Amino acid sequence: MSSRAGSQAYREWHLVRRPQGEPVSDDFELVGVRLPGLDDGEVLVRNTFLSVDPYMRGRMNDVKSYIAPFQLGAPMDGGAVGVVERVSGDAVDSTDRRLREGDLVLHNAGWRTHAVLPGRATRVIDTSLAPANAWLGVLGMPGLTAYAGLLRVGEFRSGDRVFVSAAAGAVGSVVGQLARIKGASLVVGSAGGPDKVSWLVDEAGFDVAVDYKAEPIASGLLRAAPDGIDVYFDNVGGDHLEAAIGSMRRGGHVAVCGMISSYNDTEPPPGPRNLGMLIGKRLTIRGFLVNDHADLRPQFEQEVGTWVRDGRMVFRETVVEGMEQTVDALQSLLSGGNTGKMLVRL
Repeated sequence: MSSRAGSQAYREWHLVRRPQGEPVSDDFELVGVRLPGLDDGEVLVRNTFLSVDPYMRGRMNDVKSYIAPFQLGAPMDGGAVGVVERVSGDAVDSTDRRLREGDLVLHNAGWRTHAVLPGRATRVIDTSLAPANAWLGVLGMPGLTAYAGLLRVGEFRSGDRVFVSAAAGAVGSVVGQLARIKGASLVVGSAGGPDKVSWLVDEAGFDVAVDYKAEPIASGLLRAAPDGIDVYFDNVGGDHLEAAIGSMRRGGHVAVCGMISSYNDTEPPPGPRNLGMLIGKRLTIRGFLVNDHADLRPQFEQEVGTWVRDGRMVFRETVVEGMEQTVDALQSLLSGGNTGKMLVRL
């Protein structure tokens, strides 16, 4: 990892080499930049929190996917919240709200200290429900992913038995709590390590949590849900997906959000060995992208925002301090070093 930041106040991370396997510091460079002047309708935002998310690893590969890869030698991007420091002309946000200096906004120009953006590329956030940083997690993209994946893609119904992998992460922790609030008869999560397992049961309200580092996930899931599961929310893939298929009840649904177990693989991972069970069990497996379910956002924010404000839904964040630590935060996220949402505070 190198730096050309010098003494300039504005800095941004560039991808300078495509990772082979796990990303290393030399794949990135912290660059000092001079921001352009503002055109009419634009704003200058000073970022306060940067989001670090698993999908960012896939964008480092030069392959065709659902989202364009990061370009070498160019600024990276991702979710961020920040303070509007300057406004040019009659700038409005994505909801047509007039932007003013001091507004807290959500946008997608992360991995940098400051951003010049069209006003409509931002959204003023409501901090009466939760702090600004929560709009990158429980009330942001991860929360909506959980909401759409469980309720629409997974076709959850009250009384269902639910299994969530990577349950102590930003998405999984919301999935399990949604299932509990919506009337699941059993909520099982997997996580790595005793601290995460304890948090899931003691604070997030899961019925059972399986430490996949302490026992094979297949046997742990069988012990936690001896009568099987109806819905599996997959964030991991691999052995977790195989275990879930083995435990699914007839007519069950699998919502595939991510497969983080293979994100750093340099060779295609083997598929689950029990796919034949899909036939006899009449299972449905659906992958999904949160952007396809943007219509749910108003309903999601009203419901989940109320639960967060009232304390019915809890959230946890792993906060790394300083722009210089952004790559370290990504590496930690990909190795399971976070509980809840991974954020960088500037």
